[in-house]
Amino acid sequence: MRLHDLKPAEGSRKNKKRVGRGTGSGLGTTAGRGMNGQNSRSGGGVRPGFEGGQMPLFRRLPKRGFTNARFKKHWTILNVTDLNVFEDKTEVTPEILMEKGLIKSLKFGVKILGDGELNKSLNIKANKFTQSAIKKIEAAGGKVEVI
Repeated sequence: MRLHDLKPAEGSRKNKKRVGRGTGSGLGTTAGRGMNGQNSRSGGGVRPGFEGGQMPLFRRLPKRGFTNARFKKHWTILNVTDLNVFEDKTEVTPEILMEKGLIKSLKFGVKILGDGELNKSLNIKANKFTQSAIKKIEAAGGKVEVI
């Protein structure tokens, strides 16, 4: 079997419906849209959810429950591995992290996660730390300060 012998399975491919190409095609004149009415016009039809003026389902159902999404606290996260770019005994603050390009903005607080290994002894100031991050920083001989 060669590449030119390959053919799609029988019935898996259908020819495109060519509408509005004369009466002989069976889809001339009205192009399969019927005679008159809203759906026969270009741009016709109703918006999603419209039920002919009846109160739509999504408005008939009661709005229930509470979501905390508006009040969720967002963090700029950073792993302890990323802090290996600093020299030993450096004081690391969010401003210094931004200068180095490790974080993009100070809009949200900085949270240090404990993924990876830390090889430097650093004094780190951030808004939040995970327990594993605190253990790794202190094991490397550094200090943790919550600001």
